[in-house]
This record gives sequence, C-alpha cells and structure tokens, in this order.
Amino acid sequence: MDNKPWLKNYDKGVPATLQPYVQQTIVDLMRETVSQRPDHMALYFKGTKMSYGQLDQLSDQFANALIAMGVKKGDRVALVMPNIPQFVVAEFGAWKAGAVAACINPLYTEYELEHALNECGAETAVVMTLFYDKVKHVQAKTKVKRVIAANIREYLPFIVRLLFTLVKEKKDGHRIVLQQGDFWFQDLLKQYKGSGRPTVTVNPSDNAIILFTGGTTGLSKAAVGSHEGLVISGKQIFAWFRNILKEYNEVFLTALPLFHVFANAGVQMAVLASRGSMVLVPNARDIPDVMKTIEKTKATFFPSVPTMFNAMLNHPMVTEGKVDLRSIKLCISGASALLQDTKENFEKLTGSRIVEGYALTESMMAICCTPVEGKYKLGSIGMPVSDVFVRIADVEDGNKTLALGEGNVGELVIRAPQLMLGYWQRPEATAEMLKGGELFTGDLGYMDEDGYLFIVDRKKDVVKVSGFQVWPREVEEVLAMHPKVMEVAVAGIPDPRTTEAVKAWIVLRPGVAATADEIQGYCKEKLTGYKVPRFVEFRSELPKSTVGKVLRRELVKEELEKSK
Repeated sequence: MDNKPWLKNYDKGVPATLQPYVQQTIVDLMRETVSQRPDHMALYFKGTKMSYGQLDQLSDQFANALIAMGVKKGDRVALVMPNIPQFVVAEFGAWKAGAVAACINPLYTEYELEHALNECGAETAVVMTLFYDKVKHVQAKTKVKRVIAANIREYLPFIVRLLFTLVKEKKDGHRIVLQQGDFWFQDLLKQYKGSGRPTVTVNPSDNAIILFTGGTTGLSKAAVGSHEGLVISGKQIFAWFRNILKEYNEVFLTALPLFHVFANAGVQMAVLASRGSMVLVPNARDIPDVMKTIEKTKATFFPSVPTMFNAMLNHPMVTEGKVDLRSIKLCISGASALLQDTKENFEKLTGSRIVEGYALTESMMAICCTPVEGKYKLGSIGMPVSDVFVRIADVEDGNKTLALGEGNVGELVIRAPQLMLGYWQRPEATAEMLKGGELFTGDLGYMDEDGYLFIVDRKKDVVKVSGFQVWPREVEEVLAMHPKVMEVAVAGIPDPRTTEAVKAWIVLRPGVAATADEIQGYCKEKLTGYKVPRFVEFRSELPKSTVGKVLRRELVKEELEKSK
C-alpha cells in the first residue's frame, strides 16, 4: 500500500505538510490579528459588531475577574451557552486566565448537565440566563462554587434590545432573579475595565478545551484538547481551502453550536487562522434567521450539516425566491452523508461549492475532506488534510494495515499532531481510543487507490442478521436514492428468529405517499436479501443531535421500550 496515496490528488498549492508549526496558543493567534488590524470585525451578532481589539480587551477584563475570584491555571470553567458573544469572550477570558474552557450543551437535561459538570470538575460556570435555573438546580450535586449569568440582550442593538426586554425577555424565560453569591457577566466586565493583560503564563502545550463526546455508547466523556492542537486544526483547515478563502476577507456563518467540535475546534479556529469574521447564530433550527443572517452579512463560508441544507432548500423563502444566498462561496458538510441531489441543488442555488468533511470530537478536527477543485467521489468523506495520516486497520488486529480497495473494510485509524490529549481523568477509556499515538475511531471503512476514504459504518452499529453482517449506512444510502425519501435511518432491532432484523425509519418528501412494500421492493432490486429492511416505519421526523445528526440509538431505544 502506498503510504500516502492521497497526496497526489491534493488541490494545486495545498501543501503535504505545514511543519514546522509556530509554537502558539490560541490567544497568541488572536493577538496577531489585533496587532495588525485591531478594528477588523471578529464577531457579528444580531446587528452588533465586535472587533478583534474589543474582543481582546473584553476577554482581558473577564480573565482578570476570574483570577480575582480564585480561578487558577488548569481549572475548568464551564460555558453553558448557545452561540452568543459572551461565549467567545468568556472562552478567551478563561484561556487568558490559564483555565480550560469546558463547553457544555445548554440543552442538556439536568441529569446530563450534572454529569457533564462532574465529569470535568468545573468550579465556575458561565451560563446564559435562560439556563440559569437548570444550573442552580444541579449545583449542589457538583463542585460548582461560582455561577456567572449572561443575558442575551447585552449584545443586541439598542432597538432590538428594547423590543426584547419589553416583549420576549420575561415571556421566554430570559429574565431571572440572581441568587446571592452569583455574578452578572456585564458587572464583572465593568468592574475590571482597564485592568490590562493578565500575567498568567499560558503555554502552547497547556490544556485549552474540554469538548463532550456524543455519548453514543452511554454518558458523554470529556475530551481534552491543547492550545497548540487547536491552532494546528485551524491552520490545516485554512490551508486546505487556500484556493478559495482569503486572509481577512471571509465571513463565517456559525450556526453550528460552539459547544461542539465542528464549530469550536473547526469553524472558530479556521476563523482565527484566516483572520476572518464569525457570525453567530444562536439557534440553528431557526432556518429563516439563518438565511436572513447569511443575506445580511454576505457570509462567504457556511459550515453545516445535510439536514440544514435540506431544510433550507425546502423552505418557502427559497422556493418562492425571497432570499439571496449567493454570497456563499464554500460550504463544508459534516455529521452524516450528503445526498447527491442536495449537494447539486444547493450549489445551484448559491453558486458555491460544497465539500464533505469527517472528524471526531477526539480528533480535535484532524479532518478528512473532499478537495475543493479536485474530483468529487459520491459517498466519500475525502482524504486526509495536511499532516493528518489515516490507515485502514484490521478489525481483529489493529496493528495490521489493510490494502487499498473496496473489499478491504477495516477500522479508520488516525495519526495527527492535534489529537485529543485524552479523556479527562479517564485513563482506561483513553487507552481504548489512543494507542501508540494513534486514534482508533470505531468507524469502519476503506480507502481506494486515490486515497479517498469511504465510511461503511460504525463498528458498534453493525447489524447481524442470521450471522450475516449488515452495515446500516449501506442500506441508508440505497433508501436515500428513492425519489420519495427525504430522510432515513436504519438500525438493527432484536428478532427471535434471526437474532437481529433490519429496520428503516423514513421521512417522506412533502406531498407524497409510500408503502412498506414499495420501499422493500425498491431495496430488493439493489440489495442482497438479508440487507433488505424487514420492518419499515414512516415518521414525520427523526430524532437528531444538536448538529443535525440522526440518532439511531434513540430509535432503537424507542423500539426496545415498545417491545417490553
């Protein structure tokens, strides 16, 4: 096997390596832009702009507030917020104080939130007011000593803020009564205004971030990334898109949540590396707001997921021609497979190019990606970017590397300079994923002779029908080609006759009808008999994660509960 067959298919000018990397922290990278163009827009939120210079000053103030409260180097500061400016200010403030930013999904249930806070051991939590009560309900069961509340209105333009205060703040649950001993975010910034740069020394190798895994095999784990690792991720992504993205020119529409690896270690770091501007959208499910924001800000780079591309294409604002999205130059799609017609229709709508990417929380955005200008292969997640190495390992013997070719399916194993340092205080779980400096992903796939990677499925999701192995993704891809199918999920459910049976959950396109027999007949034309879904269920929607990834495990869980 050629050691790196993908290199010969890189776009012109994309380097095989970016080494030697400049030893930098994330703060160093941001301050480079401050020294060059302090007035350049760093953040945009609902009409309010924040320059790099302002972000630098505000995060200095917040860092000094944290230090005065007793936050020490290496402490974890939990960020329980959606995409609002306070998230970024608090994150940089935590980094400047030498702390680790622990990014937590604010939509977690109290049970999940309690677990996440205990998993990272945070003693300080910064929370948007809408989720303040939830944090307070679990605080006594955690190590959290300090709670800092931030209101979304703080960075709204005057008129919008006034309307929000009068009409929505109380009704939607944003208005709170701060409990004794807690702090207002804005009060802390005012208190430490003009306090200067913190004196804490932060090194590139220091822990910077904790991102929580999706919890596909139980409760989520806290993956730790370093400053230098995140800087490397940003530079790799910018280098991959160097022929289309230009320094200081790009506006990144950030609707994907910053508590997720895609947006935090990916989008945010690419923004910093390219000295671009980040447009924050707090609710990715508000499709009209996403599209209006793209139009208003002339966003050029739109990282997203297939479910959002589909939702936009089918929205009346698009079908009736009421929105202009042609400012977009480039999109990157992740989380799940992108259908060919979705790709073609969105590219036609915007005049942009959609590439597909693949990464894990544990890889800290050591990504594989399809080339911007090179050959697009349907179903491929692309190839490893600069300084990312991927091999296909034998499932039984991980030390054995399989040859190229569709018939050689094995586990994707990644080596890269920015991989997670490990799971926070979970050495056994870390040892299962990281072996000899390589990340064993748990994803099954193969590599073709051009170095393009194809995911077959998750190692733990394989369905065993009478001893035969069925990969749900293969069945999903066939069903996705059916003209009436808009979304689909496939998984194995218990079956006394064959051990497991294949079941498909399907969302049909608007205005059409189909039967289980019709779907099964279609599959029989394209799949071996044991791969054809024995059960088909039509639904109005499928359960999804916060980044739009279909949650098979939730469907299987529902099925198991029905059979009790």
